[in-house]
Amino acid sequence: MPPTLPVDSIHAARHALQSGETAPGDLIAATLDRIRALNPKLNAYLEVFDPPERAANLDGPLGGIPITIKDLIDVAGRRTTAGSPFMIDNVAAEDATVVKKLRTAGAVLTGKTHLHEWAHGTTNDNPHFGPCRNPWDLERVSGGSSGGSAVAVAAGLCLGALGSDTGGSIRIPASLCGIVGLKPTRGRVSLRGVVPLSWSLDHVGPMARTVREAAILLQAIAGHDPEDPASIDAPVPDYAGSLDGVTGLRGARIGVPEAFFFEESEPEMVEAVRAAIETLRSLGGTIVKVDLRKAAEMTKATGVILMADAAAFHRERFESQPDKFGADVLDRIKAGRAFTATDYAFARQAQWQWRHRLSQVFESIDVLATPVTQIAAPRIGEPEAGARLPRFTRLFNLAGTPAISVPCGFVSSGRLPIGMQLVAKWWDETTLLRVAHAYEQATEWHALRPPL
Repeated sequence: MPPTLPVDSIHAARHALQSGETAPGDLIAATLDRIRALNPKLNAYLEVFDPPERAANLDGPLGGIPITIKDLIDVAGRRTTAGSPFMIDNVAAEDATVVKKLRTAGAVLTGKTHLHEWAHGTTNDNPHFGPCRNPWDLERVSGGSSGGSAVAVAAGLCLGALGSDTGGSIRIPASLCGIVGLKPTRGRVSLRGVVPLSWSLDHVGPMARTVREAAILLQAIAGHDPEDPASIDAPVPDYAGSLDGVTGLRGARIGVPEAFFFEESEPEMVEAVRAAIETLRSLGGTIVKVDLRKAAEMTKATGVILMADAAAFHRERFESQPDKFGADVLDRIKAGRAFTATDYAFARQAQWQWRHRLSQVFESIDVLATPVTQIAAPRIGEPEAGARLPRFTRLFNLAGTPAISVPCGFVSSGRLPIGMQLVAKWWDETTLLRVAHAYEQATEWHALRPPL
């Protein structure tokens, strides 16, 4: 049996460390022992910080808590590879803004986690560093591109993680690995010091076992960064505090789109998410049918923007050394280069139409509820699997709205996790977290652990 941690959540760790029940050194030592035991078969970490990056402020809200960072986020003096051989010798000169904020909060950084090459894919099957394996079934993908962060959290190789999300890269692996993954409002969390995939659609956000832990992490990293042109100066509420006393959902309006999301999902996914929606109803929520019939059109527009932005970012690398890209990423860059300025203009116009449509929808609801993915975790190497995973998530990168994945069940074949996606209006992470937390408290899915 692999070594166990003395505590298995940020919330429990804060109490144990502050009360003296657990010493910070013991928690970190146990975390490193578990990483050494399990990472060789999971491939969640690309680099383990041993000794870890210790924080000076152990009195902060994350004081002494082991957190890991997706390997496209800069940590001063450490490599940032972005999962690519192009960046194998790239050592960061300074911390990304989110890393500085984690240090201020007292987090102990345990390493850099695996990702799909350049974050440009959803399986985390990386030809340069090998596949990141799902802890529920080692022959299946973790989801991506923040797959290493999801696996590290799910397998207890850290207590929380940061990921990035451009088309679903936090929510997809969170769903496939049975944890919570939150994409905040675009502009809520700084992107400075983060290798871009799409300048127009990138987000950074937290991954954790529970909604409360995701709220604690969001509290630590949120806020305006005047050095990041995408950052917005908006008030940061007390996210974790807003969850205190939340049990029911009386008065909450839950929007459920009938078209697109459910008609294109596999039956067990539909069954699990519809059962989760019924739980929201039983907690006092009112279910409201909403019309998102243009969703399929909008997911295509997202693909145009994402791939064209990525092609622009990689232009010099593509023109000088195309053979250093993995085959799947190279194909996506070629596709991005094939789009015309007219294609891009129409996609940006569709983006504004989609934002306007969602603003109308959120006049009559508080959150949307949908599946995260059409399918559960596919097998590693399964053809076309990656294309099906981001269909329901990328829409909310196009809009920039906050969205979260919460565990809501398992498929019977293979015992693979399923996630429900909840989406709120811009800047309303508080409502999003409260609804997700109420659901979580009424169910047991988040408490289950992979059989490692």
